[in-house]
Order: sequence, then C-alpha cells, then structure tokens
Amino acid sequence: MTNSQVVLFDLDGTITDSAPGIIACIRYALDDMGLEGPDDETMRSFLGPPLVDTFINHFGVTPAESKQMIAKYRERYHDIGEYENSVYPGLPEILADLCAQGATVATATSKPTASATRILTHFKLDGYFKFIGGAEMHGPRQHKADVIAHTLEELGIADPTSSKIHMVGDRSHDVLGAKSFGIATIGVLWGYGSHAELAEAGAIAIVDDPARLRALLGLEPIPHGV
Repeated sequence: MTNSQVVLFDLDGTITDSAPGIIACIRYALDDMGLEGPDDETMRSFLGPPLVDTFINHFGVTPAESKQMIAKYRERYHDIGEYENSVYPGLPEILADLCAQGATVATATSKPTASATRILTHFKLDGYFKFIGGAEMHGPRQHKADVIAHTLEELGIADPTSSKIHMVGDRSHDVLGAKSFGIATIGVLWGYGSHAELAEAGAIAIVDDPARLRALLGLEPIPHGV
C-alpha cells in the first residue's frame, strides 16, 4: 500500500453534478416548512457540507427542525432527486485509468454511503472504487474528517503520511477534512466551490479542467480525437 497511489474522491461536485436533484429536494423540504430559498445559483454554493449544517447555517432552523427537513428531503431524493444528476466529462476516463495503472481509488463523501453507492452503480462507475466511503444515514459519521477516517481504516491505511495519497474535491471541507490527516487536496472548479475558497482552505493545486487533474495524478493525456 505504501508504494501505490491512493486517491480519495469527493462525489457531489467532483465526479457528478448532483445540484439539480439536491436543490429540488431542498426546495421540497423548505416548502414543507413554509420557507423560501434563494435562486439556484446561490443554492449551488450551499452544496457539499452535510445537510444538517446546510439547513441550520443557511436557513436559520433549529437542529430539531433540520432533522425534520432532512426527512422530508429524503422523501423526494431517494426516488427522484438521486438521479437528477450527471457525470462530469472526463471523470470516468480518469477513474478507469487510475485503476488501470494500479492506483487505489475510493470515495470520501458527505453523502450517505447507500446513496453514493446507488449513484455510482447507476452510472456504472462503482467498479472503479475499492471502497465507497460515505456518511451514515442516522449515525455520528457525518462530517468529512469522520468519513475520511472511516475510509482510511477500511483501506487499511494506518498512517496516511506514509502513502502517496491525495484527496480530490470541490469545497473547503474536503480540503480541511483531508488536511487533518496530513493528506493534500487537489481542488476542482467544475463543482460548487470557488478558487478563493479552495485556496484559503489550503488546496495544493486547483484545476479547472479534467486534463489538468489527469496530469497532477500522473496520467497520460487522452489522445486527440479519442
């Protein structure tokens, strides 16, 4: 394990553009509470952290109300919103090529593990991951650092600093969660965070297209026209 590359991927905003489904489900939960939300572009900036934080921090509800909203959100999400989603161009090729060169690929997402697994299976990407690490639906594992700790444990990595390991994500909590284990993060700009947010959090590199991510992960360019 120590001599092989390990790449931990966030899911929402990194591998898939899940914003349409998530935003629609947030609005569904807000409507149930009689609350109004901002425009979609503003709402996109809320995506990434755990839902409990999103509802409390951006809509001013209590922790108890947040739990009620999450239940309402999931009512629509699991049947409809989960699949109002698309894969970012170039990401399947990156995952395939990392696996082909012998890298260990896993997720570390704040999305519940069951949802992450269904989405990756739906898009036929699940086979690229040695482990799909996510949050618990009702348990204490909710925040990115907790998910990363769980993923590292499942991969058998006791000391992340002794491995060639990177996190790939689009928000500051990806960077900060990885940093707590001494793991460097490559920030991507096709998701929901900004260059300023990722830079301030301490991303070692920030890329705006998959070709640059490929280069940083040591992958050959895709031949022109393929």
